[in-house]
Amino acid sequence: MSARVTVTGLSRGAYELERDTRLAAMLKRGDGRNWALWVGASAFVAMLIYAAIEFGLLGMQFVHGLGKLGSALAMMFPPSGVDYLPTFLWALGETVAMAFLGTTIAAIIAVPLALFASRTTFTLRIFQFGFRRFADSLRALDYLIWALVFVRAIGLGPMAGILAIAVVDLGTLMKLYSEAIDNADRGPTDGVRAAGGSRLGEILYGIFPQVLPNMLSATLYMWESNTRSATILGIVGAGGIGYYLSDRLRVYEWGQASLIIILIVIAVYLIDFVSSRLRSRLIRG
Repeated sequence: MSARVTVTGLSRGAYELERDTRLAAMLKRGDGRNWALWVGASAFVAMLIYAAIEFGLLGMQFVHGLGKLGSALAMMFPPSGVDYLPTFLWALGETVAMAFLGTTIAAIIAVPLALFASRTTFTLRIFQFGFRRFADSLRALDYLIWALVFVRAIGLGPMAGILAIAVVDLGTLMKLYSEAIDNADRGPTDGVRAAGGSRLGEILYGIFPQVLPNMLSATLYMWESNTRSATILGIVGAGGIGYYLSDRLRVYEWGQASLIIILIVIAVYLIDFVSSRLRSRLIRG
């Protein structure tokens, strides 16, 4: 009995010693992390203050700018230009069509290119790396930059906006599609291979049924996002409702600009509502 108590006492003492050692180590690591956190937070605050002072965010110029902004917003209400409503609605439909067509073209081209950018379907690492960097280069530039390039190349009009959206979305969808393929379960693919299926059969019957809902969901989201982007493209001459918005702002027709903005908000809301419903059904299905 006494031996058991002695052993128990020694075990309890060793346990308490080990516990204290671990607690001291945790506190020591915590001190180091707290020090790094304080340094990072101080650097962030210092950078924020520097940027605010450098760009006049804390000066009187910003205060005067807020006053002018308030005056401009006051002149936007009530909206006017109801006589131009058919023209604005036609231009808004053109903007939605630009976004839809550009996204569709990008999605169709991105499907085969994503197979070459995926580690699962393309085993040559050098070429796969090249396709991934190609996708990065396409989406490295904004829609406006590509729109300026295509306006200069093919002239003013919606075609420049469609091509700008298609180029940027091609890089984005290639990345999203290839990542979805990489994350697909290998079980169905192995089953198709064991049944004697070809490499194409593995892709069609083992991979695509898994990733197709995610691919369609990403495409719908890009279409929703591109509706907003296509509005901005009209400012550089790519057609659509953005052209009329920039024109009305240029001549200080604040009431008509307000009507155009309201139409854009309604269109984006409706597309967002429909797109979110379709995405949720695809994900659940």
